[in-house]
Amino acid sequence: MSETLFPMDDTAHHGQIVAVASGKGGVGKTWFSITLSHALAKLGKRVLLFDGDLGMANVDIQLGLMPEVDLADVISGQKNLKDVIYHYTDKSEKVSFDIIPGRSGSTSLTQMPMSKVMALRADLAVLSKDYDYVLIDLGAGVDPSIRHFVAEADHGFIVSTQEPTSMTDAYAFIKLLKKEAPEKDIHLVVNQALTLKDGNDVYASLRKVSEKFLQTTFDLMGIIRFDKKVPESIRYQSPILTRHPNVRPANDVESVAKKLIKLNKKTS
Repeated sequence: MSETLFPMDDTAHHGQIVAVASGKGGVGKTWFSITLSHALAKLGKRVLLFDGDLGMANVDIQLGLMPEVDLADVISGQKNLKDVIYHYTDKSEKVSFDIIPGRSGSTSLTQMPMSKVMALRADLAVLSKDYDYVLIDLGAGVDPSIRHFVAEADHGFIVSTQEPTSMTDAYAFIKLLKKEAPEKDIHLVVNQALTLKDGNDVYASLRKVSEKFLQTTFDLMGIIRFDKKVPESIRYQSPILTRHPNVRPANDVESVAKKLIKLNKKTS
């Protein structure tokens, strides 16, 4: 394993780092990251959402933002991470969280030299001291740079749907991650589930095959049920917790936020 994401002593405070990844694209990972950030902010937590999917960055697009500077300016050496933080406030003007936007079409993490990846992670570790939670929305896939971000985070969330290809790719990600970081705790999030039973079936299947072939297990962090209001809110570039706060997927993500906070209290 390469150097740690948090090169600081055990007594130094830093916010909990949550890396959100998926083996396959199109599973709603960015929507989940945005909604979880919003839910944590609603619970009074200081949150930073880091758009780490540089090649296909779309946190700003889903929120209808037009940032003048972004992560690409940091990678090019023109700005520091603190210089590109965007303070997002929902339309109620009661809840806010910070965002470091990426830039679609720019160099992805997988194409960056490892030295730059490590420098970026070190800067993010320093920034984390100003927050309770830092959520990293990573690109889809199993590339080494993405796996390193998950392996070195406090919590690694793997997002899957009930589609067989998504489940297969989620298993592939878990397999590679466990090979490199066998002690790493992984949390599965099943998104776009038609029913709670469908979500539990996805978890049961992935857990069974992981126990059999990898001799490892992981917990179910949450099941996010499908609702047509989700693609509608994305189309209107408005967070689901602002536009339709009472639909099932909104409530499901809020449950994940509460579970995450309880998990941190148990481990602190």
